[in-house]
Amino acid sequence: MTEENQTLPEFLLLGFSDLRALQGPLFWVVLLVYLLTLLGNSVIILLTQGSPALHSPMYFFLRHLSVVEVLYTTDIVPRTLVDLASPHPRVISFQSCATQMYVFIVLGITECCLLTAMAYDRYAAICRPLHYSTLMSWQACTAMVGISWFMGIITATTHSSLIFTLPFPSHPIIPHFLCDILPVLRLASAGKHRSEISVVTATVVFIMVPFSLIVASYARILGAILAMASTQSRRKVFSTCSSHLLVVFLFFGTASITYIRPQAGSSVTMNRILSLFYTVVTPMLNPIIYTLRNKEVEGALWHMVKRQVSSP
Repeated sequence: MTEENQTLPEFLLLGFSDLRALQGPLFWVVLLVYLLTLLGNSVIILLTQGSPALHSPMYFFLRHLSVVEVLYTTDIVPRTLVDLASPHPRVISFQSCATQMYVFIVLGITECCLLTAMAYDRYAAICRPLHYSTLMSWQACTAMVGISWFMGIITATTHSSLIFTLPFPSHPIIPHFLCDILPVLRLASAGKHRSEISVVTATVVFIMVPFSLIVASYARILGAILAMASTQSRRKVFSTCSSHLLVVFLFFGTASITYIRPQAGSSVTMNRILSLFYTVVTPMLNPIIYTLRNKEVEGALWHMVKRQVSSP
């Protein structure tokens, strides 16, 4: 190992220091969105845990998805707020950068897998209703969640080990507000091309495989919907899937644009805006999306509010 890696260089996060006029407003926007994210996802966790009406596989997965969203934003946002409060780029240690990336990958891949499990749940409920209780038993749901976390940990371990064993320059500068995969990888001074190909290929696989499974599930669901004779039945079935479809579109759409699109000619500012959207904004939108037009969640929420108001 080179002397540069032995001394564990510190990274300089540029953040939004080149956009000083926006740092103040951006600080308050990010803080507000973060607080709403914590509130919204905490409410979902409490509702799906405490309301018997929400003790179904779909809400079991939703609860775990909300846990992931809270951890995901907490891995990124607090440090981003500290950096936004400073007019100058801030230093992040080698260990802190590696830890942030590791947690970021674990939670990102886990979310991919959970969204896939939720799509399978919808497929089982609509296309195989007679076998639903067997396919989506408590043991099966728990196994799916466990596999989701396992895949996240395995992916994060391999990616982080590959990236952070590369030699870095003594004063690396990251043109980003977080230790994301591609910006950090491009700082490596040796093995860069081979490692970038390996990491990007693995990232594409872990994005596209879950997405392909989701598309396959919804293709079967669409076939089942079109085979229904009643228009009212079609609308009812589609309404149960629309929230999940929108969340999938937001998550995989921004992830695909960030990691799969050609990087040549892409602007640093655009990369940061995209990252800000899927690390800060999307986790706030998910509880709103799943709550709107969902009578079960709305009913459980009002029941919880009335219970709290009426309690002495």
